[in-house]
Amino acid sequence: MAQTRALRAVAFDLDNTLWDVDPVIVRAEERWLEWLREHCPRIPERLSMDDLRASRMALAAREPHNAHDFTYLRIASLAQHARECGYDESISDEAFEIFIAERNRLDLFADVRPGLERLRTRYALATLSNGNADLGRIGVADFFSISLNARGVGAAKPDRRCFERLVQDLHLEPPEVIYVGDDPLLDVEAARAAGLSTAWMNRTNQPWPVTVRPADIDVSDCLELAAALGV
Repeated sequence: MAQTRALRAVAFDLDNTLWDVDPVIVRAEERWLEWLREHCPRIPERLSMDDLRASRMALAAREPHNAHDFTYLRIASLAQHARECGYDESISDEAFEIFIAERNRLDLFADVRPGLERLRTRYALATLSNGNADLGRIGVADFFSISLNARGVGAAKPDRRCFERLVQDLHLEPPEVIYVGDDPLLDVEAARAAGLSTAWMNRTNQPWPVTVRPADIDVSDCLELAAALGV
């Protein structure tokens, strides 16, 4: 790994790196389905939650150029079901607002705020995520000078373009940025392939996959990351 004195920015994945996303998505989808039952009941009468997920996956397969955009897939697939069930397709936008409000109602891991406070005393902070979390709604946008997601970039990790855009927007060179994420392939291996330094956020004490070259740094939380980077 490059020496920490050469690093100028720390960039983070979001889901399962700064918060536990699985219960958040479950709750958001439950609230979304409740709204559908109340406002357009013919849709959930015809389609289960599994059917609705399968529909989004099928749309992604039909439109690979949009497969990275989870917001588009959710809105467009529901608009199709609305038309088929005799509703105005604009309900898909209304339903998405219900989903995204819940998707951004979450609890950060306890170490995140104090860890970011320490890190930003020395480094520029950024985020790069495949998901559609809204840092403003979550209340942490002020920590980050750059916040990117797949929808805005036009591609999803592990696509190299995501990391190239990150470095470009930071006005830095790849070795000056360390990317922190929980996924060995989408985060660590992909960032390394684009020339960035890497840190694995291993919050659940998982074994590293033997077929993948290890990250430059292994940490269990943001405070440990700050210590490893000298702050």
